[in-house]
Amino acid sequence: MGSSPTPGTNKRIMFWLIVLAAYFLGSIPTAYIAGRIIKGVDIRHIGDGNMGAANAYRQLGPRVGIAVGVADAAKGALAVLIALAADAPQLVVLLAGAAAVFGHNWPLFLGFRGGRGESTTIGVLLATITVPMLIVAAPAILAHFIFRDTTKAAAFIFVPLPFVCWLTGLSGVLIAYSIALPCLVGLTHFLRTRWLGAAQKRRSQAQHTRGEKA
Repeated sequence: MGSSPTPGTNKRIMFWLIVLAAYFLGSIPTAYIAGRIIKGVDIRHIGDGNMGAANAYRQLGPRVGIAVGVADAAKGALAVLIALAADAPQLVVLLAGAAAVFGHNWPLFLGFRGGRGESTTIGVLLATITVPMLIVAAPAILAHFIFRDTTKAAAFIFVPLPFVCWLTGLSGVLIAYSIALPCLVGLTHFLRTRWLGAAQKRRSQAQHTRGEKA
C-alpha cells in the first residue's frame, strides 16, 4: 500500500495553491470589464492601450477610473490577506503578492496582455508593509492633486518607500520587497511603452501604404 501524504507535504501543496490562486485573482481584468460594461469598448484599443486604472480614468471617466484602481488594489491586498489567513510563511505571503501583480500585468484571461500593476502593487504593499505605506500615502495623494498624473503620484510612493521601511525597522527581506515590486511596475511600463510605440509605428506605416496605393 502506498503511503499517504504527510502533513508537511499537504501544507506545501496548499501554499503553492495559494500562490496560484493569487495569480488568477490578479488576472481578473477589471479595467477591461468596466470598459465593456460602461461603454462597450475594449480598453486595450483606446487611449494609451493600457489595461489599468489610469487609462480607465481618462477614457471611461474619473469615477470608473477610481473604482478600477480600488478594485485592482483590492486584488493585491486580498491575495496577501488570504495567504496570511492560511498562516502561510512569509515567503509564501510575499510570493502571493507578487503573483497577484504578475496576474494583473500578464493575465491568463486576456492573452497575457494586462496593465502595469501600479494599483495592484499598492494593494499588496498596503497589506504587507502597512505602516510605511500609510506614511508615504499623504505626499502621494498631494502629488496626485498637484500634477494630475498617476505615474508621478506613484513615484512619491515607490521612491521613498524603502527608506521609510528602513526607518520603521522592517527586515531586509521586506525592504527588498518594497524595491522589487515597484521595479516590476517600472519594467512593465518600459516594456508596454516600447510595445505600444512599435504597434503605433506599424499602424502608421500600414495607413501610409494604403494611402499610396489609393
